[in-house]
Amino acid sequence: MLSTSEAVAVGHPDKVCDQISDAVLDACLAQDPLSRVAIEVLGGHGAITVCGELTTKAKINVRDIARDVYRSCGYADEPGIFVNVVEQSPEIARGVDAEGAGDQGIMVGYACNETPELMPLPVILSRRLVQAMGARDGKAQVTVDRTRVTRVLTSVCDAGDFDQAAFEKKVIEIISPFVETPFHSSSRATNGSEAILQRKDCFVARELAPRNDEAGIWLRNPNGAWTVGGFAADTGLTGRKLAVDNYGPNIPVGGGCFSGKDATKVDRSAAYMARKIAVDMLRRTGAHEVFVHLAYAIGVAEPLMAVVTLDGKQEPVRGYDLRPRAIIERLDLGRPQFRETAKYGHFGNGFAWDA
Repeated sequence: MLSTSEAVAVGHPDKVCDQISDAVLDACLAQDPLSRVAIEVLGGHGAITVCGELTTKAKINVRDIARDVYRSCGYADEPGIFVNVVEQSPEIARGVDAEGAGDQGIMVGYACNETPELMPLPVILSRRLVQAMGARDGKAQVTVDRTRVTRVLTSVCDAGDFDQAAFEKKVIEIISPFVETPFHSSSRATNGSEAILQRKDCFVARELAPRNDEAGIWLRNPNGAWTVGGFAADTGLTGRKLAVDNYGPNIPVGGGCFSGKDATKVDRSAAYMARKIAVDMLRRTGAHEVFVHLAYAIGVAEPLMAVVTLDGKQEPVRGYDLRPRAIIERLDLGRPQFRETAKYGHFGNGFAWDA
């Protein structure tokens, strides 16, 4: 019963792009709650390109928004910022104006009783690890056997400003409650070094060989020193971290990404509503896990399919208004709030659709 999930830090190139897309959306909604937004961002090697469709009464400066988000993710250089944004297609707008869905698609909602957040345990643990990394490029991966952590992987970009001791302490705090044996680390050392790791009331001191120690459960920067990250080393793209944004790799992903899209796009709004239904049904029935599947046609308000699966038994969704406009009103999706969803996952972080 092994399960592995990963998360990425806010300075990861893909997450920088997600945050810029959602920061543009938030800026538009702050002035015009009826804004139609579909913004994609590509970043890499000194350049950020913002492209997409925008129909709004808001007056915003996309370049300034992109620059501010980039700096808040831990970067001080000045990338070139290119903007190519046009109004929404009138053919798409026609269906949305009639309160239909902004696109066709399938949305998946999920909830389980593994954690207080009603999310899979490795998803929550990997998120906590990247939160401990702060504003920089980084990734974490956690493998669990039911409720016991068997492997931890962290890769952190350190340009000389990273507090390794504080990070070690935080990792031990996060992982120790789920480890049955003394918590060792694995790392690549060039000259051999001693790692002293605290697990509750005990210390483990070991001499690390100049290779990865497979006996340990914590593997740190297995490729060696990492000093150049972000757009200087790699490209990023809005919507490329779908499993990270959703429920991890063991739960199906319905369709498109969320970031940069206003709530008339059911890729986003209906996925949030599916999570809300899953949470409600889990609490109402006491099930171990709940799946919700919704399907929409562009320009049509009512879903083509709406089913909930409780511990393997499927039934229709009842008692919810699943038209896009009703979802927007119920979950208050017309207000700026979306950049926060782009940081550490769209579910399990105390949003309205998690309650």
